[in-house]
Amino acid sequence: MLDISTQWDDSINLGSELKFVPFACIEVSFFSAISHNLGLHSQKQISLKPRVAIVILNFNGVHHLRSFLPSVMATQYEHLEIVVADNGSTDHSIDVIKNEFAQVTLITHPKNEGFAGGYNWALKQVKADYYVLLNSDVEVDPQWIDPMVALLEADATIGACQPKVLSFSEKDSFEYAGAAGGWIDALGYPFSRGRVFDVCEKDHGQYNQSGPIFWATGAAMMIRSNLFHQLNGFDDQFFAHQEEIDLCWRMQLLGFHLYACPNAKVFHVGAGTLPRGGRKVFLNFRNNLIMLTKNLPVEELIWKIPCRFALDAISAWKGLFSGDFSFFKAIVAAHFGYFSHILSGQLKRSKSPKTMKSLDGVYNGSLVWDYFIKNKQHFNKIVL
Repeated sequence: MLDISTQWDDSINLGSELKFVPFACIEVSFFSAISHNLGLHSQKQISLKPRVAIVILNFNGVHHLRSFLPSVMATQYEHLEIVVADNGSTDHSIDVIKNEFAQVTLITHPKNEGFAGGYNWALKQVKADYYVLLNSDVEVDPQWIDPMVALLEADATIGACQPKVLSFSEKDSFEYAGAAGGWIDALGYPFSRGRVFDVCEKDHGQYNQSGPIFWATGAAMMIRSNLFHQLNGFDDQFFAHQEEIDLCWRMQLLGFHLYACPNAKVFHVGAGTLPRGGRKVFLNFRNNLIMLTKNLPVEELIWKIPCRFALDAISAWKGLFSGDFSFFKAIVAAHFGYFSHILSGQLKRSKSPKTMKSLDGVYNGSLVWDYFIKNKQHFNKIVL
């Protein structure tokens, strides 16, 4: 495992300060050396807070940059770098960054590699102790970085964390992408503290406790930089959707924990209300099956994948009978895409899979059964 310490060695060296001088001067030189070196050491200790880089991946999002980048730039934290990684935009995002946000670091790429591939190339060029992956449509609280840094600095086994994610349009409600920390059920359906399927709860402080989770949202995730690279970043075969859950799963397989940090908060515009059909549904269903196949032990894989295919089929036919043909078509395409991925030999299976019940943030029941049959729509009604 890589060394995840953020400490530097500033040991005192008196040798360079002492010279062969008359005895009367030695005492003065000796104590001057101590004073000088201790003073320098103290100044370094005070200033050496961990380096943090907020990295915003942008693709044709100039309107979001103008709206939300000012709040990010108002973040109050020492040793902070704000980076916009442009993922092959064809609008005038690059010109806007150069002309209106000159203090932001801009890195560019000639083509759109998606969320996964985009962050993989971008973070290879960023030097920091902690990366913060932040969507371009997020407004942040000025004090949001310090609580997350404190959490990770206090426990070296925590690999990544996320803030509380609230809705930008309804600031007293949780937002779809991550809410107060991600969980997963026994069959691989992701949900969150504060969000189950499409139901987002009001924030009444019910999830204000910091604690272990299964996954941290890619909309606002702080992660140790060396751990990100140790894991070889995101699986770029995902392109977008579910890649952060896969990353967090692999993090747990290495022995790290993921945590919710509700003392930090952000407000996300989000995409939870986008139409259900099309590429988004395709990627979510295909990538979820790929993720399960990558990370489950064989004894779970052989029965959970068939169960998921059956439940996906029910969902697809339900969509078709309700008149949503695009939803039906996207799920069928996702299943073909899954088999194509497996047969292509591109599957990157984890070397040491563990049973799901041994991991943090796993609900060992069925989210589908609780939500649709038992009508339990809130996290604390399902996970008791």
